Amino acid sequence: MTENPSTLYRAGVLHCPADPSATALLVRDGRIVWLGSDADAPPADRVVELDGALVTPAFVDAHVHVSDTGLVLSGLDLSGVRSAGELLDGVSAYAAQLPADAVVLGHGWDESRWSVAQPPSAGQLGRAAGGRRVYLSQASIHSALVSEALLAACPEVVVASGYDGSGWLRRDAHHVVRAVARASVSRAQRVAAQRVALGYAASVGIAAVHECGGPEISDEEDFVGLLALSGVGVPEVYGYWGELGGAARARELGAVGAGGDLFADGALGSRTAHLSQPYADGDGCGHGYLSADQVRDHLLDCAVHGMQGGFHAIGDAAVSTVLEGFAGAARRLGTERLRAARHRVEHAEIVDRRLIAGFVEFGVVASMQPAFDRLWGGAGRMYETRLGLARSLASNPMGAMHGVGVALAFGSDSPVTPLDPWGSVRAAVAHHSPVQRMSVRAAFAAHTRGGWRAVHRDSEGVLALGAPATFAVWSTPAGVERGLPVLQAEDSEARGADDPTPLPVCRRTVLRGEVIYEEGSV
Repeated sequence: MTENPSTLYRAGVLHCPADPSATALLVRDGRIVWLGSDADAPPADRVVELDGALVTPAFVDAHVHVSDTGLVLSGLDLSGVRSAGELLDGVSAYAAQLPADAVVLGHGWDESRWSVAQPPSAGQLGRAAGGRRVYLSQASIHSALVSEALLAACPEVVVASGYDGSGWLRRDAHHVVRAVARASVSRAQRVAAQRVALGYAASVGIAAVHECGGPEISDEEDFVGLLALSGVGVPEVYGYWGELGGAARARELGAVGAGGDLFADGALGSRTAHLSQPYADGDGCGHGYLSADQVRDHLLDCAVHGMQGGFHAIGDAAVSTVLEGFAGAARRLGTERLRAARHRVEHAEIVDRRLIAGFVEFGVVASMQPAFDRLWGGAGRMYETRLGLARSLASNPMGAMHGVGVALAFGSDSPVTPLDPWGSVRAAVAHHSPVQRMSVRAAFAAHTRGGWRAVHRDSEGVLALGAPATFAVWSTPAGVERGLPVLQAEDSEARGADDPTPLPVCRRTVLRGEVIYEEGSV
């Protein structure tokens, strides 16, 4: 065995556009040092037989909440409930396993998928939980159901915007109860949850995640502790700290950017996304949380500290405000300097041609989640209820943005939607609006190289000589075409969260030459 051992992976199908016929690669010191055919392979210290498996660059998930994801994976998952009664049954069964003073934490309920879209009351939750405090975040994480006991634990909530005596809280009221609920989770529990989430990410071929933290949705200890785990037998973590005017603090915390979930608005599910036209199923246009001047000043602060900035903006009114702020910053800094920073907008669900042109002008990275359309797009689903069919089909316009050169970085917003990168690729390929569909190659690139480019690592996300040896090995029940599975656009009735079509299964995930997941190891 040499001092710097090498590993040869051979007899595979490599997604390597520079050498489409390559079947093998050699890894040494964390990099790919040779690519070619099996017959020409050099000697190596170790050999891994791929047996015809597909090898691709590993995925990057460009928007996650790691601690919350781990708590859902190891806690009360309500994504499958289809009625208030099922939700209460789930709470009751879960609470029965907990101490009397524990807080019941759950996530994922989505009333838009229920036949009767009426969640249980605070009193009903409390009774189901045996009097315990209960916090159940809605799928969007922008609202939550809470029990009377939790309301009593934070009496100041009654004067916060978004308070409702029913126990379904939004806006500032939601932030108040969320803080109290999160305080019930010990540091040890959070670390364990983070490891669960990162381990699961590796098992689905993800080698890096972008953590979107901030004072309204996490805390500094949680954020810094997560960054300390980065790349140590788990995927790498690139942190974004969403605090207005907080570029200096973001840098101190080890973040790569002062953005992520820096909220310019809320979410469509809770009717808090800021729209230019009223919601189809409720009063008003949602809520904008930032002014254009605040956006401008945040970007100027990022420039002072050499940080990438970004904003959560879902509705077209919120995106318009953000881009107005970009224009103000460009007048101070110059457009080219602004473009060089590759600032981000998270989600960008409702945007028209004028707003897309702003992304192009200012070089904004669109961090988007194809699963949003898969789960809530199309006729008869939540987006149509909130927006009407025409606006719903125009939402999440990934195809239009890609077509004019907007840089895309795909993710899940987990636990809002699951860590499921191939599912996200298929969702982009099979968008409910045919004009917004992307090719498999383009969607895959947005979920791999796009994520690396979003953190200014332009040489990563490819299988190439000298590139980091960061890749995943897949069993492919689907066909293989030019190294990638064929993901056909199904009929609208067949697409979505319950699409049974098999997707590739991860056999191994490698990060800079180190195996962070191997099938059968967990």
